[in-house]
Amino acid sequence: MLYVLLGLAVFGLSTSTVFAGMVLAAVPGYLRERRQALLQLTARPGFTPPLTLLKPLHGSEPGLEAHLASFFEQDYPEYEILFCARSAEDAGLETALRVASRYPRISAKFLWTGGEPDYINAKAASMEKMEAAATYQILVISDSDVRVTPDYLRAVALPFADERVGGMCCVYRGVAAEGGLWARLEAVGMSVEMTAGVLAAQSMEGMQFVLGPTMAFRRDVIRRMGGFKVTADYCADDFVLGNETFKLGETVALSHHAIDHMVINASFANSLKHQVRWMKSTRFSRPTGHFGTALSFSVPFGLLGWVAAAALGYPWWGLGLFGWSVATRLALAIGVGRGVVGDKSWFGLLALYPLRDLMGFGFWVASYWGSKILWRGRVFELLSGGKMRAAK
Repeated sequence: MLYVLLGLAVFGLSTSTVFAGMVLAAVPGYLRERRQALLQLTARPGFTPPLTLLKPLHGSEPGLEAHLASFFEQDYPEYEILFCARSAEDAGLETALRVASRYPRISAKFLWTGGEPDYINAKAASMEKMEAAATYQILVISDSDVRVTPDYLRAVALPFADERVGGMCCVYRGVAAEGGLWARLEAVGMSVEMTAGVLAAQSMEGMQFVLGPTMAFRRDVIRRMGGFKVTADYCADDFVLGNETFKLGETVALSHHAIDHMVINASFANSLKHQVRWMKSTRFSRPTGHFGTALSFSVPFGLLGWVAAAALGYPWWGLGLFGWSVATRLALAIGVGRGVVGDKSWFGLLALYPLRDLMGFGFWVASYWGSKILWRGRVFELLSGGKMRAAK
């Protein structure tokens, strides 16, 4: 039995090493494209079509005022920002009104859907209302827990200079807004694990999805897929919108620009629920790919190899296996976390990411435990294909 466990450990280390190698091989090409994009952005005025930003809101959250302000401080000639919540009294909408009053030069609209949403995914109703009120033909969608730099809109617009591009998204780095161990662990998972998975998927099959923190689409593409109501019954609305764009024969672009995704789950319980929800959503949206994700983790197999080899009387061989598992994670942390998304937290990248890799495997296991998730204070049941319904 110990030899079986050792064999499993070696197999897992082999597959996770291949995964790491594939991701790191994609990094130079990504960085080369980034340099080219940055050169294009130095040209003025450059490609700056008018844009509409759609910002769905649901209540207040730490740092919301500062995060929203960053969208009003863009180095961009013409854009508008639309906010939408369920009610006019929503705390997030009140914050947006307060922020907008400091930037009268930027056009802003404030909407609300009113009452209980018609769709299971309430965000779809907000998106539908904002799209109907939008002035411009390129729609930029950004979550409330995102912070951006003044060059953000120029970077988002750039892929649409290619008429074949129907949608785009940005990679992101996790930022622990209020510090704390659990938030830092979740943040480094965003910076490294999430981005590594995106680079691997892009190298194998091209971009067939988008990432929710920032995604943008041509308006006609959204209308051709049936409008934002196509996401009405889904948890992973970003995956659905990107996948529908791909199915329409449009190119989905991965931007060179990395944004800050603020982690506001400071407690262990909230962070755990959030990350397990992510994993469960992926399991139902992309079941085959999600199952194979288990073989991309390394530290769990390194630990298994160490224990099995030690029990067989080869502790130093076991320690070598564990050391290799950690080394591949550090390589990803530096190449992806530092090189691709520009995460500056060396403590998170070097000290916490190997631990986060072990935790990520635990979240993967937990994703197969039941089908219910907690989202925005409500309990839903996930269904085949990524749809969801209110839990009974």
